Amino acid sequence: MQIGGLQKLSLLDYPDRTCCTVFTVGCNLRCPFCHNASMIPPSYSGNIISEDEIFSFLKKRKGLLDGVCITGGEPLLQKDMEPFLSEIKSLGFLIKLDTNGSFPEKLRQLISRGLVDYVAMDIKNSLKKYSKTIGIKNFDLAPIKESVSILMADVIPYEFRTTVVRELHTEEDMLELAQWIQGPEKYYIQNFVDSDDVLTRGLSGYSEKELQNLLQIILPYLPASELRGV
Repeated sequence: MQIGGLQKLSLLDYPDRTCCTVFTVGCNLRCPFCHNASMIPPSYSGNIISEDEIFSFLKKRKGLLDGVCITGGEPLLQKDMEPFLSEIKSLGFLIKLDTNGSFPEKLRQLISRGLVDYVAMDIKNSLKKYSKTIGIKNFDLAPIKESVSILMADVIPYEFRTTVVRELHTEEDMLELAQWIQGPEKYYIQNFVDSDDVLTRGLSGYSEKELQNLLQIILPYLPASELRGV
């Protein structure tokens, strides 16, 4: 496991639970609005946290934290993810997995083996704008669509979410996205917030009024939609 960060307490990353958040290194996408850009390169030069350090911390937090959020980067790139999650589960913690949906078979396997309790999948944009939004030309969308189908089978609690960027997401894009994934258990619009660790500079978010307008556009297709962080 390549672990680049540990947030020891979060009240936001796991809905209705207290958790810590583990940040894995490496991602197969290059979303220009990524707010963990330093975690993307496989040649990550920052401090690597050992699995032993993670488990030592968790053992001290038994009974104090409800769960562990695994995020990235893209966690399912990690070849040792399954035994890592198994060890966390053995300590009695719930596990939330954040994923971009690129690895449906790995996702299916972890769910079937009871190693995740909640999944948050990023839906980057409408299908026609996906490649531009993730920074990968001619990206094969079949794995993304399969991951959506896996989660919408309702075998595990899940959410879909989209970080909206003024330069990348239009009203038309959001309508087409909603028509594509209509009917999920939960869907959230998150506004882009600039930071020093964003992959591409010069991007901007929407005003609260504009976000409310986007929400109204998608509600007929995604009635379980909400704005997050507004």
